[in-house]
Amino acid sequence: MRGFSGVEKLFRQTCVSLNWMFTLREVLEASRILERYLKPTPLVHSKSLSRELGCDVWVKLENLNPTHSFKVRGGIYYMYRRFEEVRDKGVITASMGNHAQSIAYAGSIFGVDVHVVVPSWVSEVKKQSLHELGANIITYGSFYDEAALYAESLAAERGYTYIHAVNESLLYPGVATMHLEVLREVPDVQIVFNPIGGGSGAIGACIVYKSADPSIKVVGVQAEGASAFYESLKAGRLVSKDKVTTRAEGLAVARAYEVPFSILSGRIDDVVLVSDEEMEDAIRALYYSVRQVAEHAGAAATAAAFKKRGEIEGRRVVLMLTGGNIDAMQLSRILYAKS
Repeated sequence: MRGFSGVEKLFRQTCVSLNWMFTLREVLEASRILERYLKPTPLVHSKSLSRELGCDVWVKLENLNPTHSFKVRGGIYYMYRRFEEVRDKGVITASMGNHAQSIAYAGSIFGVDVHVVVPSWVSEVKKQSLHELGANIITYGSFYDEAALYAESLAAERGYTYIHAVNESLLYPGVATMHLEVLREVPDVQIVFNPIGGGSGAIGACIVYKSADPSIKVVGVQAEGASAFYESLKAGRLVSKDKVTTRAEGLAVARAYEVPFSILSGRIDDVVLVSDEEMEDAIRALYYSVRQVAEHAGAAATAAAFKKRGEIEGRRVVLMLTGGNIDAMQLSRILYAKS
């Protein structure tokens, strides 16, 4: 690992001026806690993507976490911090799949009963993983926000602790550790692309990179068919959509939420919209360049980098491959389709 001692010292020097002392301390503490349960994920350099994009490209392989998604970091940290409160009554959450797996995985470690509400179209590979982790699966709604409202009502009715997948700020320090790992290895990173579903990953990026060096650009990525956060930033207020139309399960959120919006407004440098087809091009690109499996949301950062290639030329760029939970038939269709 390169340069971590200097990065940590820089955090402590800059966090006061950014008024983020408590949050940064939590990220550092979360890193120490998660070391007991997770190994750091690889950050790999890609000569192929560097050549294609005209810049120095590194890919953060969050798909290699135990649940094949970055979300597991937040779930473990949350369960560690709230264990005394939740161990007897259990928890309930709603998710497009990856957040649910993170809570189920954490529940399996700490011995806490987990109930999850998922929309009807969540992939079978994610449902199977939830079964294997011992979660009680409830199917409701056609996108995340409908499932979340139902989960909240069940929590009130049955006495579970409700974990909001987006507004629960205790998830953020755990998630942010993936960006801390990036800085440990590539402290001179200049641009980071991170998908935005609810926003926890982008929040972690802004907290970590902007504290280390405000000139590091954080670029969020949303699906064209689920663009509520993008539209909220443009409008300067929270925007909700009647529906979402995207194959990217991890980005299928119909509204912007209060906590991520308040944190990211004025801090994130840009948000890029990508189509499902562009994400599928990126799934192929990641498979052939770094031999990694990505789901649509997991490939969104790479899709955005291709869209912005003229603006990132000559820079040192990190692409967050945030998840690899994709159905085998869907992956086969994408890989064998013509680029």
